[in-house]
Amino acid sequence: MDYDKVIRRIYNEVTPFLGKGKVADYIPALAEVNPEQLGIVVETLDLKSFRTGDSEIPFSIQSVSKVFTLAMVISHMGEELWQSVGREPSGNPFNSLVQLEHERGIPRNPFINAGALVITDRLISLYPRPKEAILDFVRSLAGTDDIYYDHRIACSEREHADRNMALAYFMKSFGNIHNDVETLIDVYCHQCAIAMSCADLARSFLMFANRGVNPVTGKRVLTISQSKRIGAVMATCGFYDESGDFAYRVGLPGKSGVGGGIAAYMPGKLSVAVWSPGLNSYGNSLAGIEFLERFTTDIRSSIF
Repeated sequence: MDYDKVIRRIYNEVTPFLGKGKVADYIPALAEVNPEQLGIVVETLDLKSFRTGDSEIPFSIQSVSKVFTLAMVISHMGEELWQSVGREPSGNPFNSLVQLEHERGIPRNPFINAGALVITDRLISLYPRPKEAILDFVRSLAGTDDIYYDHRIACSEREHADRNMALAYFMKSFGNIHNDVETLIDVYCHQCAIAMSCADLARSFLMFANRGVNPVTGKRVLTISQSKRIGAVMATCGFYDESGDFAYRVGLPGKSGVGGGIAAYMPGKLSVAVWSPGLNSYGNSLAGIEFLERFTTDIRSSIF
């Protein structure tokens, strides 16, 4: 398959969508990002890379980070983790308090904000220096030390974290948050503010395509079962309230973030990362989803 030819052709097809989406202006630092950008990278398991557009520009990965922290925690806790967070699509906004109250402090899945806070809380309990541990983990997957927190975005998120604070305190009242809430929110805002390029992100997702083994180092990070289960949650819950439509249109497990990034993978074959900051009404990259739908259609391959 000539992936270079495929992604360059589709890049030209989706450029008319640039500027039509809306940046995540509820985080002031993200409101300043130019929406007329599009980066695309495909990485195969033999570490061949195919790139076009703004593929080397670092951006805030936001909720894509939830996949990394979930992998870190599940590798330690295994199935015990699912006593504290569910595995079902939410059907409600990603920062809903109503659903959390109805389900007595147990978040529906690890990719809505409440669920991600539970995961980060457990990570804080597991690692004495959690922010350093997260960066080390992501760097090891991407095969580079040149990945950092964007502290300006982290501070901007922290200044507007009232809803996440409320979610955390509410879950703490049910005993589902174990650590200091201020510390939890600080770590959470930093993990969302990790800056990565499409090249970094695609390389870091190869571990999932390789069923838990990091092809950069040859080291097993997750068991085959753990990798499968995280992939299943990505496929059903990875795109906010658009997860079902993404599965229908694209047919890959993956995760999006309101920074405009999307990372996805095809088991046993490849990973793909797309970045375009303009979002659709669901908070997913408008041009990114258009690209990915065309990509799996053109290469005639998906998980279905």
